[in-house]
Amino acid sequence: MALTTAPNPTPPAKSSVRTPAKARGSGRMRHGEGLAGYVFLSPWLIGLMAITAIPMLLSLYLSFTNYDILTDLSDVEWVGLANYERMFTADPSYWHSVQVTLSFALIAVPLKLAAALGVALLLNRAWRGVGLFRGLFYLPSLLGGSVALAIVWVSMFNRDGAFNSFLSLFGVEGKPWVNDPGWALETLMVLAIWQFGAPMVIFLAGLKQVPTELYEAASVDGASRFRQFVSVTLPMLSPVIFFNLVLETINGFQGFTAAFVLSNGTGGPVDATLMYTLNLYITGFTELEMGYASAMAWVFLLAIALITALFFSTGRFWVHYSDGDGN
Repeated sequence: MALTTAPNPTPPAKSSVRTPAKARGSGRMRHGEGLAGYVFLSPWLIGLMAITAIPMLLSLYLSFTNYDILTDLSDVEWVGLANYERMFTADPSYWHSVQVTLSFALIAVPLKLAAALGVALLLNRAWRGVGLFRGLFYLPSLLGGSVALAIVWVSMFNRDGAFNSFLSLFGVEGKPWVNDPGWALETLMVLAIWQFGAPMVIFLAGLKQVPTELYEAASVDGASRFRQFVSVTLPMLSPVIFFNLVLETINGFQGFTAAFVLSNGTGGPVDATLMYTLNLYITGFTELEMGYASAMAWVFLLAIALITALFFSTGRFWVHYSDGDGN
């Protein structure tokens, strides 16, 4: 019987479908869009490098030298950790500035947040003219840490200032508050607390997000207003409190303008207002010890980073989110 062989299979014909021109050009379009994005970002990138990144790296290098501004950078002397050793062991003014800054932050920041939350609770109501009052309470924050505001504040708390004139109406004898070592720092604290507008607005936004059903349920259960505040408002507002706490703590440690104006750049009277940043400025630009001032700046940066990390590490124990996972 004859064997038959199967015919060889015909190879498949090449597809005649062509890639659309639009698809072929999509890669070039994406490349062009990416390039355009970098072009638009280039001013920010240049500013980041020229104003932030390069000066920071240079200051880190200078913190290990005895650079005094008047010396050429090529002639600076490398001193290693001498600046840091001096800071922690042989500079009483440094530790005094740390004490003043801590006192300011630990007192002014909680009182400022308490004032902001209290006013936000009062303004979280739909009564006539509330928008005007919100704007008036926020107005001091628009002035920020301006020199003009600090000058006005100093004039108000001088011996012949408006505050003493107000006290005289009640038969109380005033004093030169800004020139009294026992009250100069407290005067700066009052100024910081008075500018509670920014955290107040954030608290207002947070209060608007608290569901009214929670208050209704608490009221049905017989909870008083205070109990509703403790059991409903504060837990629901804890993320906003955390946000304001971090921001205001950092701002409190960075206080400079008011202390500079009040003391004419000396930290007086009797170093009562010698904030850390003011001491850093005096060291670098008055005493011309820029190497030592750079070391102070880096320790300051690390301290703020550690405090912020502490807030975030402990926040999971008291910050509650609406999704219930706390993350």
